[in-house]
Amino acid sequence: MIAALLAGLAAGYGIAIPVGAVAVLIMETGIRSGGRAAAAAGAGAASADGIYAAVAALFGAALAGVLAPWERPLRAVAVVVLAALALHGFRSVACAAAGAAAWSGPSGPRDLAPSGPGPSTGAGRSIRRTYAGFLGITLLNPLTITYFAALILGLGRTGTDAAQKAAFVAGAFLASLSWQMLLAGGSATLRRRLSPRVRLAVGIAGNAMVLAFAVVIAIGLAA
Repeated sequence: MIAALLAGLAAGYGIAIPVGAVAVLIMETGIRSGGRAAAAAGAGAASADGIYAAVAALFGAALAGVLAPWERPLRAVAVVVLAALALHGFRSVACAAAGAAAWSGPSGPRDLAPSGPGPSTGAGRSIRRTYAGFLGITLLNPLTITYFAALILGLGRTGTDAAQKAAFVAGAFLASLSWQMLLAGGSATLRRRLSPRVRLAVGIAGNAMVLAFAVVIAIGLAA
């Protein structure tokens, strides 16, 4: 049981720690939208990792052959989703910049509308939308799909029992969640220390990175 839990923790951190489009979006959401939105985003990403870990633990190598033919279509969908998110983010940054210019006062521009997959109003529905958005983004993330497809092949030969599988899934989810919450907390802390103008610059840079990820995936498909 302990070995399975540790294996899950290693798998969870292995997929969560590498910086990719999802990590960039979580940090950009925290810097521009605040801690609650970033926490919801991180929870959505961790939930997706937990879902993939559960699929890997339950179905093992039997599913690897099913996933292989869908790799390219899923990557194509990911290109479209990431590009759309980046363009939506640029639009939100432009709206925020225009609003800040219109409402600036003696103390400088006000902190207005954020970018990212979900609104930052703090309302329960906005938080749920942010969570759902990041859940979907992470499920479509090619890095996540490739990582857990490889994991499925490995787990298919272990023959673990139900308790060990549950421990593995719990470890993977908790590891991913702890890392995503670290990103969310750190970006929310930066938000309080950065000026609105710098946060706008961060929004531009973050969405540019997401668009770059989409371009890299598209180049890989064309190769």
